[in-house]
Amino acid sequence: MLEKFFKLQQNNTTVKTEVIAGFTTFMTMAYILAVNPNILSEAGMDPSGVLIATALASFVGTLLMAFLANYPFALAPGMGLNAYFAYTVVIGMGYTWQFALFAVFIEGILFIILSLTNVREAIFNAIPASLKVAVSAGIGLFIAFIGLQDAKLIVHSDATLVTYQSFKGETFHSVGVGAILALIGILITAVLLVKQVKGGILIGILATWLLGIFCELTGIYVPSPDAGMYSVIPSGIVSLDFSSFKETFGAVFTVDFGSFKIWDFAIIMFSFLFVDLFDTLGALIGLSAKADMLDDEGKLPRVRPALLSDAIATCVGALFGTSTTTTYVESASGITEGGRTGLTALTTGFLFLLSVIFSPLFLSIPSFAIAPALVIVGFYMIGSVAKIDFDDMGDAIPAFLCIIAMPLAYSISEGISIGIISWTIINLVTGKAKEKKISALMYLLTFLFILKYIFL
Repeated sequence: MLEKFFKLQQNNTTVKTEVIAGFTTFMTMAYILAVNPNILSEAGMDPSGVLIATALASFVGTLLMAFLANYPFALAPGMGLNAYFAYTVVIGMGYTWQFALFAVFIEGILFIILSLTNVREAIFNAIPASLKVAVSAGIGLFIAFIGLQDAKLIVHSDATLVTYQSFKGETFHSVGVGAILALIGILITAVLLVKQVKGGILIGILATWLLGIFCELTGIYVPSPDAGMYSVIPSGIVSLDFSSFKETFGAVFTVDFGSFKIWDFAIIMFSFLFVDLFDTLGALIGLSAKADMLDDEGKLPRVRPALLSDAIATCVGALFGTSTTTTYVESASGITEGGRTGLTALTTGFLFLLSVIFSPLFLSIPSFAIAPALVIVGFYMIGSVAKIDFDDMGDAIPAFLCIIAMPLAYSISEGISIGIISWTIINLVTGKAKEKKISALMYLLTFLFILKYIFL
């Protein structure tokens, strides 16, 4: 039955490989179960209810991707979008979290319409091959940077913006030890991959976590919540209290429609739509390029059901009570482990469902144990730069700008924006518009991105 649904032989994979890949993807994404409730609770939402909504939205979205598109891509409420939800719409503009959920829900409906009318597919196909490769490499740098930050290896500096962690001072036994364990985890994972050990990334995560547990038990690692370093020893295994879910489920329809301005709503909804659209496209481009799923024309087969899965998941997530659900670049960790079909996504999806029950266990996975996986995945994805023709400056310079913009601007969509604007303008001004076959859609995207920087 699995062969019938997922065409494993056709994709040169096995059940074992897909399941391991699914576990690996989940382990690199499990942090969202802790981070999303923390962020949305700032908007006044019940964190326990948000955790359940997050897990269920991830489960539904990832299963849609598995069965509609047969791709190994997992979905969950997106980082950045949840921050915009809480800090801009609710705290900054003063609207209720129910209002913000309604904006997300309407955005999801528009996404479904755009997906069914080929608009999103056309945008995906219009982006030149060089930028698609650049997006994959840029995402690699971006998620490696996220991993280093989450592990506290790279920290903020007033003088240089970022710097490396200091291994001296009062925080050594919390932040310092966590950073050291992340470095050890990177080395462990690297050795496993050099030795071609199957499931090396997943083993690296578990090994680093176990080392953290040992260090906490022996007093080498001391949790410090004020520094963002928590206990890595599970407080429990199972929790069957789901009562908090009723606080968020269906709250999207309790909004007071007489309390908001139509113009504000349009701006908020469009902002959700714009960022989600290009974050999703960027993730799909980067992941499919990494997995060699693009055809000879640089197009992704079955891109429409993949986009539709993402759109439906956004609506479902809003109904459950969470911010915009989107395709996650951390899916690259499962792809690196050999995941090539929807069976990988199916495995990840069921783990998200189980996390509702086993939340105390999954929430104990520390960020320093996840960091090695993100760094190694970044290494794999940066390799796509070899496909860029650096002799063609019209392609190479925009590709480079796209790559460096993602980690420096801390946004996939910003990297795409800068890449598209620079590619179109450089090739237009240098008289290569016909040679590069710049489409009308690329001109339109360039114009819209420029407007975004002017007005948003």
